[in-house]
Amino acid sequence: MTGSLVVAADGLARCGWAGSDPEYLRYHDEEWGRPLHGDRPLFEKLVLEGFQAGLSWLTILRRRTAFRRAFAGFDIDAVAAFDDLDRGRLMADATIIRNRAKIEAAIGNARVMRDLVADDPGALDRLVWRFAPPPRTHPPASLADLPATTAASTALSAELKRHGLRFVGPTTMYALMQSAGLVDDHVAGCWRAAA
Repeated sequence: MTGSLVVAADGLARCGWAGSDPEYLRYHDEEWGRPLHGDRPLFEKLVLEGFQAGLSWLTILRRRTAFRRAFAGFDIDAVAAFDDLDRGRLMADATIIRNRAKIEAAIGNARVMRDLVADDPGALDRLVWRFAPPPRTHPPASLADLPATTAASTALSAELKRHGLRFVGPTTMYALMQSAGLVDDHVAGCWRAAA
């Protein structure tokens, strides 16, 4: 595992996973652990976290612009309307991750989300945030103290699966909880831990 802290060229101490890649540093500083709300933004996170399974998050970050283009800006209704031509287009698009099962899951998950939020805007936001644990009183001491799953991520996974979503396992949902700010896992000594 990476050390718990890394000091970048700017002199700031950050969580060790941020390394020195500019995209990772920006993501760490501006997004990871900050509360994210809204059906569309959370749908995007769900899709991207599903595509990340088995890959590094940096791989996804570097392709996020391409994913946004390929998946119609993660507009739930637009993705839910994708057909066989869209599936073929996505499988041929070398700028994204071309995994048939993940593409099918993204489209299927959009259809579930469309039905969920059609008459109740904000329903996905409320569903996800219902599983946010109480805020920590102290930052984790080290990266070794961060779990891969929690009771909350397992419960969120089960609820999403109950609705029919795929690629939403407990580990993937804990990663979503970290990235969408349901939990703040910036470690002690990281400049963002107290922000």
